[in-house]
Amino acid sequence: MTTVQIDIVSDIACPWCAIGYARLEKAMEALKDEMVFDVQWHAFELNPDPSGDGEPILPALSRKYGRSEDEMRANQAQMIEIAHGLGLNFEKLQERYTRNTFDAHRLVKWAGEKGKQTEMKMAFFEAYFGRAENISNPDVLVHCVETIGLDGDEAREILASDQYADAVRQDEARYQQAGVSAVPAFIINGKYLVSGAQEPETLTKAFREITEAA
Repeated sequence: MTTVQIDIVSDIACPWCAIGYARLEKAMEALKDEMVFDVQWHAFELNPDPSGDGEPILPALSRKYGRSEDEMRANQAQMIEIAHGLGLNFEKLQERYTRNTFDAHRLVKWAGEKGKQTEMKMAFFEAYFGRAENISNPDVLVHCVETIGLDGDEAREILASDQYADAVRQDEARYQQAGVSAVPAFIINGKYLVSGAQEPETLTKAFREITEAA
């Protein structure tokens, strides 16, 4: 059985990152008799400014991409449909606000040490896209921590400190220097880059080609 290392560079504020992982799960399921997958998550911030209360997502996206709010609404509606087909909760995708995710990334690092990195990431996706919660708010983050069975008090202590801050910054710097400028980005076996939320069939084909080349 071949082991495949997958390093996922993503942001909790990125809907395509949640969709990309759901598609990756389907690919990994299809290959479970051929390959064993080791998945690690790495930080990327779409909104690195920690100041302010956030902005409604549609006008923020409209300004960022130079397109109308109606266009962005249609784009988001399409994403909701794709997510629904993958079993993801994107019900409040258009009601969320822009948020800084640095503290959430710190907790993903911590959860990784507890063997619950992916569960932590999924809980944050659900809170942000499914419930439009403020994922820069410590109470929201701690609630997510508790839903996956980790210690809320320990999480509060981490949030009140600067623990894991250096680890997150090192992550961000490493992958920016490696040329990752958009997410999701999947680095396979430390050398092959698959960009974007690719369909499961595309990923399955890529994994087979990579393992055959090795």
